[in-house]
Amino acid sequence: MKHTNEMEIIFDSCSENEGFARVAVAAFLTQLNPTVEEVADVKTAVSEAVTNAVIHGYENEIHKINIHCKIEEKTITIEVTDQGVGIQNIQEAMTPMYTTKPQLDRSGMGFSFMEAFMDKLEVYSKPGKGTKVWMQKTIGKGREVWTTQSL
Repeated sequence: MKHTNEMEIIFDSCSENEGFARVAVAAFLTQLNPTVEEVADVKTAVSEAVTNAVIHGYENEIHKINIHCKIEEKTITIEVTDQGVGIQNIQEAMTPMYTTKPQLDRSGMGFSFMEAFMDKLEVYSKPGKGTKVWMQKTIGKGREVWTTQSL
């Protein structure tokens, strides 16, 4: 049987809560003993997903954002969900440098950052119903285990 642990938070879609979301997910992640780089990767991906929900999903109106995290063995799965306007064309939205809000100096790199910092990224959306960003990262992947032996 795999060891699992889950947490869920729901918070208002105001930009001040982006930092809260980053820290909450990072605190949950610490049970896997991640490196500083792994924590930074996850925090950046969460930040981008929450910011997308605030700016694009709800267009700066106050509604709810839901984050659900699940840890199985050494892998964390994070879902960031909103019930906002949804995405008309997911493939186009995930294209680097594409933004629907150029007047706000948006770089259009949110999904690219999420994809770069996480092992897996999937986006589900329905116009008028909302968006779910599903991300996964295995902690400790590629780390060497060093042992000492006496001669």
